[in-house]
Amino acid sequence: MPTNTIQYNYKAEHLNVSEPSKYTAENLKSEEMVLNMGPQHPSTHGVLRLEVVSDGEIIVDVVPHIGYLHRCFEKHAEALPFNQIIPYVDRMDYVAAMNSEHAYVMGVERMLGIEKDIPKRVEYIRVLVAELNRLASHFVAIGTYAMDIGAYTPFLWMMRDREHILRMLEWLSGARMLYNYIWVGGLFYDLPVGFEERCQEYIKYLKPKLQELQQLVIENKIFVQRTANVGVLPLAVAINYGCSGPVLRGSGLRWDLRKVDGYSVYPELDFEVPMGEGLVGTVGDCWDRNYVRVQECWESTKIIEQCIEKLLGEYRRTPDFDPQAFVPKKIRPQAMDYYVRAENPKGELGFFFRTDGKSDIPVRCKARACSFNNLSVIAEISRGAMLADLVAIIGSIDVVMGEVDR
Repeated sequence: MPTNTIQYNYKAEHLNVSEPSKYTAENLKSEEMVLNMGPQHPSTHGVLRLEVVSDGEIIVDVVPHIGYLHRCFEKHAEALPFNQIIPYVDRMDYVAAMNSEHAYVMGVERMLGIEKDIPKRVEYIRVLVAELNRLASHFVAIGTYAMDIGAYTPFLWMMRDREHILRMLEWLSGARMLYNYIWVGGLFYDLPVGFEERCQEYIKYLKPKLQELQQLVIENKIFVQRTANVGVLPLAVAINYGCSGPVLRGSGLRWDLRKVDGYSVYPELDFEVPMGEGLVGTVGDCWDRNYVRVQECWESTKIIEQCIEKLLGEYRRTPDFDPQAFVPKKIRPQAMDYYVRAENPKGELGFFFRTDGKSDIPVRCKARACSFNNLSVIAEISRGAMLADLVAIIGSIDVVMGEVDR
């Protein structure tokens, strides 16, 4: 052993240099203790650290610590042209990249004033791929959630059905998860020949599988016992925390930006907005949030079918169709502040743009991440619950840390 080895003198305060804890020994009552769940833990759905104060098996408080997966998105956006930011948008919610691209591109097109010039075929393709990606995102949420609760089979089934979607999107764009497919003013490429028919085959295959999922998970007695009346999120609390998506709809509010804002071609499509009804427990519990996601899978299949019908009919492929016909060579919006929002699988994804009118690089591009707001409510709905239920509560929120940290 080398003789010049330097011995490290441990000091307790060194623990607080990089990531301080909110609670110290002086803050705790005699029976309370602090537990750290994560940042490397299979049930935190990413590198999330939860500082849990417990009194025996009862949760007193939960403090989420974030920042372990910082993607520097907003800093990158200050140095890149609008069209080159799209690959970085993909990497925030990497499970639903198409939906994120759709929101971002829609905002840039509105600032340029070209949103009405986009061909209908392009818009229907955008909605088609976004809804396919919504299915893939919900399959991850439902499958991993069932595994958190203790059911392994649904996870394998969901990954199997999601794999079909990823292969179709890879056929479409060349990438499995991070696509850069939806461009400002159009698309990277038209649908491959036979894509619409493959989608029809997939939806026909998927419907019985969703029925099996309903029986295996949603109606499962053990699953109901683990999730009903657990992590109840009252509607007023959900609104005050800025929750959105299935977390908000699970609390009993029929709020979906595809209906509320009516962007793209969604007003031309027929679909319902599911919400929590407290069928087996209390409105806003873990079961309701998962129930909403499963019902949204059914609605996405309806939207996909309608898009395919339009793409094979009224807006079918023509030899002269160019998906890049309206892609601007120079993207330079006028000086303005602009906010755009869209309904991602996890909730409202928004982008705030500030432009100076002189450059094709935004002065500021801030992302409003739905996972960040949804995660912030975890302390409110965990206090008084059992430690074992904390895993069920985290999984029901469905966070992606790349979007939380940005």
